[in-house]
Amino acid sequence: MLIPGLVSVTFRQLTVSEIGELATECGLRAVEWGGDVHVPPGDVAAARRALDTGLKVAAYGSYYRAGVSDRADLAPILETAAELDAPFVRVWAGTAGSAECPDRGPVIEALQHAVEHADALGTKIALEYHPNTLTDTLDSAVRLLDEVDGVVSYWQPRGGQDVFSAVHEVRTLEPVTAHVFSWGSGGFKERFPLAERRDLWKPVLTELARDGVERNALLEFVLDDSPEQFREDARTLLSWLKQ
Repeated sequence: MLIPGLVSVTFRQLTVSEIGELATECGLRAVEWGGDVHVPPGDVAAARRALDTGLKVAAYGSYYRAGVSDRADLAPILETAAELDAPFVRVWAGTAGSAECPDRGPVIEALQHAVEHADALGTKIALEYHPNTLTDTLDSAVRLLDEVDGVVSYWQPRGGQDVFSAVHEVRTLEPVTAHVFSWGSGGFKERFPLAERRDLWKPVLTELARDGVERNALLEFVLDDSPEQFREDARTLLSWLKQ
């Protein structure tokens, strides 16, 4: 079952309550609350405001860089995730791509440390699937999932990605969450309405739902950062999930 929602940092300019109102208006059910703006680490009041929206907490979106960030930063992140009752804490696998990181040890060690402490607080560590980290390629991401016991993966498409490789990545990673958006080959700077990549997202969503496991499908990176475009993208996503 796929849970439709959004990544709160899609609209950094909106408040927690405004994010909640927009998501509810659009018929979305879940939010990944961002740790840089909406629910900073250690901000219990912000976490409670997020819970007051009544939306399911899909995850706590941290900017913890395993192997690079100070480990002291991890405790308030995990404590805030616990306040939110977040099932996942999104982290980043370092700051260098797999080809530029011959020594994976520090990232692996930091991730294992994070997994163990997250488990004690009832949440899981989930890896952002992203360039300039050790999840920049499918092979490196799969290797990292083997190297770190208990970590899970996100997934998002590359700019202009072909359908075959996208479905293959999703089938291989079995991600807990997909960040849903449409980019051209120019990436972040070439955003399209979500409907422009129906060719990609329809088979990807089918693959994500294939085994019946509950996963999040969270909208992000809206064209022109427009709430109106977001409303259209939400209608598109919900229509695909009903088909």
